[in-house]
Amino acid sequence: MVTAKGVAKPAAKTARKPNAAFMKPLKPSAALAAVIGPGSVPRTEVVKKMWEYIKKNNLQDPKNKRMINADAKLKEVFGASQVSMFEMTKLIGKHLS
Repeated sequence: MVTAKGVAKPAAKTARKPNAAFMKPLKPSAALAAVIGPGSVPRTEVVKKMWEYIKKNNLQDPKNKRMINADAKLKEVFGASQVSMFEMTKLIGKHLS
């Protein structure tokens, strides 16, 4: 929008609403439940709890923080001994229903 003086006015911002698909509670598989705990939780909480577990157990690669070194519990979820943090969400999705 341009005012009478020729100065651009910013458009009014609307409040952002969370996507309902991300907030839907999902049931974790047995392997994932061993890491994040039992019970249905939204996808956003699953990722948050995974990062809490990773940081608590110091599983980030010290040289490359984007890589996660899997312990015995995470190896069951990831299927590999090391994954990138970008792959993690894709691999977690297979364990949610």
